[in-house]
Amino acid sequence: MSTTGIYGGKRTGVRVVVAGDRGTGKSTLISAVATEAFDRNVPPVLPPTRLPADLYNDLVPLTVIDTSSSLENSSKRNEELKRADVVVLTYACDQPMTLSRLSTYWLPELRHLGVKVPVILVGCKLDLQDEQAPMSMEQVMSPIMQQFREIETCIECSAATNNQVPEVFYYAQKAVLHPTTPLFDQERQALQPRCISALRRIFTLCDHDMDGALNDSELNEFQVKCFNAPLQPAEIVGVKRVVHEKLPDGINDIGLTLSGFLFLHALFIEKGRLETTWAVLRKFGYDDDLKLADEFVPVPSKRAPDQSVELTTEAVEFLRGIFRLFDTDNDGALQPHQLEDLFATAPESPWSELPFEDAAEITASGNLPLNAFLSEWALMTLIDPKKSMANLIYIGYTGAPASALHVTRRRSVDRKKQKTERNVFHCFVFGPKNAGKTALLNSFIGRSFSKSDTTTTGERFAVNVVNQVGGNKKTLVLREIPEDEVKTFFSKKTFLAACDVAVFVHDSSSEHSWKRSRELLVEVAKQGEESGYGVPCLLIAAKDDLDPYPMAVRDSLGISQELGIEAPVRVSMKLNTMNDVFNRILSVAEHPHLSIPETETRKNRKKYLQVVNRSLMCVSVGAAAAFVGLAAYRAYSARRNASG
Repeated sequence: MSTTGIYGGKRTGVRVVVAGDRGTGKSTLISAVATEAFDRNVPPVLPPTRLPADLYNDLVPLTVIDTSSSLENSSKRNEELKRADVVVLTYACDQPMTLSRLSTYWLPELRHLGVKVPVILVGCKLDLQDEQAPMSMEQVMSPIMQQFREIETCIECSAATNNQVPEVFYYAQKAVLHPTTPLFDQERQALQPRCISALRRIFTLCDHDMDGALNDSELNEFQVKCFNAPLQPAEIVGVKRVVHEKLPDGINDIGLTLSGFLFLHALFIEKGRLETTWAVLRKFGYDDDLKLADEFVPVPSKRAPDQSVELTTEAVEFLRGIFRLFDTDNDGALQPHQLEDLFATAPESPWSELPFEDAAEITASGNLPLNAFLSEWALMTLIDPKKSMANLIYIGYTGAPASALHVTRRRSVDRKKQKTERNVFHCFVFGPKNAGKTALLNSFIGRSFSKSDTTTTGERFAVNVVNQVGGNKKTLVLREIPEDEVKTFFSKKTFLAACDVAVFVHDSSSEHSWKRSRELLVEVAKQGEESGYGVPCLLIAAKDDLDPYPMAVRDSLGISQELGIEAPVRVSMKLNTMNDVFNRILSVAEHPHLSIPETETRKNRKKYLQVVNRSLMCVSVGAAAAFVGLAAYRAYSARRNASG
């Protein structure tokens, strides 16, 4: 059982693996830090050595793993290196060849093994170094550190004189608990983008009066929250003086500006005080990847496969307010730079990659309208509630998660009650290649038809608000299911559980397209019957501008009647003749008990239930008649006895 790891968001130990050429002092170094003494007769390879938690201020124990440099033990050494939290690579200060071996063998070997942890370079036997050495350590190490960015620090020590031995493992622990790379780009000598985003969010949260600067009271409150100690007035003056000297716009008449706040943290890091910035980040919930740790993003976890997650009215109103705040020109749409500013306090824009990229409608000038903005949030909440909740928090939502996310009622219950309370409906779009699925999705988000739409490249989402008769608005998510991946999807029994309505698109001019679409409809009906997650279905005859395949028209009407679903909706994306198709899709989804294909099994079951119900009715009627007769007989007997 490992003695290191992370529990409850906090690291419970650090695993340090020491490697290097034979005779460089690995085992002697470990022995010296463990016993605080120098031993000339140390075994070639020491067993795992546990250093006490109180050895350093962070109070986290270290487990130090010694390794053999021999070829026959390389397999075991490599396994240990792969399990390391940090690697200490040793060389001997009196053997220049061992130093060159770091860059020619050991560091490339770590990369080859896929070891992606901080590396500490340690020169042992400093007491034996030639005092006439021509170059300083900085001159020697600088080129190596430029080539291998995983190197966290370099240090020289002597076990014989106990010179800087504890510091070796202090830096090893620090590299794990307070890593440099997530915070600072050594090459650019600047804060990393994610670090800036996190600190920007923290600054915004601490700027309670939202005046763009931290006054003395806000600075003091920040200090108490992060370090449990107030700042003295003289300390506040000192901080402001340092910032103003180096960065005049870091201080204004109110207090410390955002640029000054960022400058201070860059200064801490440059001076080696990474633990200060990490203490701030962790107090506000950030993990080593500068994302909010899981315990700071609680989301509903217990839900059935046929339940989904939606934003609450409170969360939607918050998003409307955020939209208005960043829509500085009040044109009802966010320009790309305005959207970037909105997500400036998040690790990155959550919609810059699939499936969110290009999933919502944009204006002719490339801006995002309010409905599209809210639609993207609805899509993110539907397919990744945790990501949605985290980004709500990143952009300033301070309410409880329960007030932001709502778990819908089970779809199976909706079918029994013959109504649904959902606001976001998930539509699976099936169909063969070149049937018009992609064109349908593009039409849904306001994109004009082009011939390239006929090619399906893979699974894709499109989301928009549908305006219903009477003024109601619902969000519809179209999910294009690639024909080649249908079997893979169906191998998962609960695949259809997430579906509110399935549509089947076919090219109305193609015999093959119609037959394949019909096969897919039958497969979905069968899958729904077998899994218990039957879904309402709708046929869509696309490319209505072309001459129709005659049999397809007749067959599709016959199939619709046979299966008990609506007649096919005829559309032409090219002519923009859509026949109100999206409202019709939504209408089918809102009536979850209707339009579920009547398979033979389902028909037989319904007939059986009808027979049972009729039988029960007859039994009930008979029982009622018998009860009435018995009551009449008793009344007659009572009267006769009374007259007697």
